[in-house]
Amino acid sequence: MGAHHHAHHAGDDLVSAARHALERAGEQWTAMRQSVFETLNGFDRPASAYDIAEEVSKRQGRRVAANSVYRILDVFVGANLVRRVESANAYVTNEHPDCLHDCIFLVCDSCGQTTHIDDDSISSNVRGAAAKAGFAPERPVIEVHGRCSDCAES
Repeated sequence: MGAHHHAHHAGDDLVSAARHALERAGEQWTAMRQSVFETLNGFDRPASAYDIAEEVSKRQGRRVAANSVYRILDVFVGANLVRRVESANAYVTNEHPDCLHDCIFLVCDSCGQTTHIDDDSISSNVRGAAAKAGFAPERPVIEVHGRCSDCAES
């Protein structure tokens, strides 16, 4: 099956796609949810709920609790707007919230840069191996740790 192909959204188009996906999931797109999504999307690396809460607090001039951000992130993960990088307990926006599939993250242990790739053949093999072992996989998380091309050169 190989690589998964779909449209990648960016900027205002990504925010619009995320809003529509959330509403299709039966959730409301509130001003706070938009602020959390846009803030997360502004990070160049996976961000924790604390990172997001701190930045939203600065932008709004009032304290926003990390617990509130965690609740919003849980809704976003459930609606496929955001992906959780398990090993970092951090989050990244999903550039294609209208397409549900398993993700593979390449995590640089030197700089923290995380690249998301799609390869349905790998995901299918992982799901197949789990099923063969009598396990019903619900959400495979594949993370490959190493060094990105920039860090590998230095």
